[in-house]
Amino acid sequence: EAQGLEVVLTRDDDTFIALDERTRIANRQHGDLFISIHCNAAPSKTLRGIETYTLNTSSNRYSVRLAARENATTERGINDLQYILADLATKANTGESQRLAERVQKSLIRGLSADYKGIRDLGTKEALFVVLLGAKMPSILVETSFLSNPEDEQRLASPEYQQSLADQIAEAVD
Repeated sequence: EAQGLEVVLTRDDDTFIALDERTRIANRQHGDLFISIHCNAAPSKTLRGIETYTLNTSSNRYSVRLAARENATTERGINDLQYILADLATKANTGESQRLAERVQKSLIRGLSADYKGIRDLGTKEALFVVLLGAKMPSILVETSFLSNPEDEQRLASPEYQQSLADQIAEAVD
């Protein structure tokens, strides 16, 4: 907003909104970009880092497992037809989504590394996330850090870290 952009939040508290409803909100608002911001988790408490995703029907085992965890809260199943529709729906925005993902990832890593130790770049990846399925604009999902890592969890609880994350994403969008 400080940069003169209109920002629409799908939520600003811990009230649950279904993943596919978040995408519908973005589409109804005719958004130019859709950025879904998440906190990651893993069985290992040592895993940490930041990664940014675009939508794709990936066969990478890690991406499939992560997508299954992220998608677990939706009632909607993902069948072959949805894979095909997701692929068709994203063709027009694939390049823009990938460029946005790369810019956001680089901005987060560069900006956060200046103030925090142990920021790990897990890169940009592709996965079939329900929250990105059907977005009619370039869309990404940002995994900001791991709640399962004690140090990352402490950072994520900090308003300063949250603001740094937001600032770096905004800088990339600008």
